[in-house]
Amino acid sequence: MLLAEIWDVLERRVFPIPSTDRLFNPYRDGAPDLDREDAPAIRRENVRAYLAAYDTMPDVLLLAEAPGPWGCRFSGVPITCEAQLLDPAFPIDGRKTSLASDPHTEYCAGIHWRVLADHFPRFITWNAVPFHPHRPGEPLSIRTPTAREIDAFTDVVDAFLSVIQPKQVVAVGRKGEHSLNRLGVENTYVRHPSQGGAKRFERGVLDVLRACGI
Repeated sequence: MLLAEIWDVLERRVFPIPSTDRLFNPYRDGAPDLDREDAPAIRRENVRAYLAAYDTMPDVLLLAEAPGPWGCRFSGVPITCEAQLLDPAFPIDGRKTSLASDPHTEYCAGIHWRVLADHFPRFITWNAVPFHPHRPGEPLSIRTPTAREIDAFTDVVDAFLSVIQPKQVVAVGRKGEHSLNRLGVENTYVRHPSQGGAKRFERGVLDVLRACGI
């Protein structure tokens, strides 16, 4: 259900947009020294599998900031890494896209799914900026997305909200909060799990889930 509703938006507004020297679109492009030749197509299929996992609309939408260099940059799935997609116990199936000998892992992805896995698929996570923000010439660096970059994708966020119509919307980090505030969407802010925020992220998210009866 969710796949059919959202996929057209992604095909029009996310997948075809070229990368720049500061934003990498993992669904369109690859780096010859980092990615398999078919990596963009695999990442699109990974996000397709993610959306297809929802038989009903989730109750909670978590809006994070942007793909990190070891998680969504390679997996295509927000706050999710390759190693998780390859784990038979993980609720979403997916494939590896990197050339690394071992699948990439990500600290934030581990925290996110440790806290939330038992509640899947009652929630869905998306990014305010669907592309990986990095410093010019440093493809695996990470930087904070600018307000202009966030504003460029508020229509995609709005499409998710319009389709899902969640009971509760959670801003994971200040950039997610910025996007939702620009749209005039009431939201609950929780600390991003990075840089020492894991415990506050866990408390905040679990408080929201309990309030929704999840």
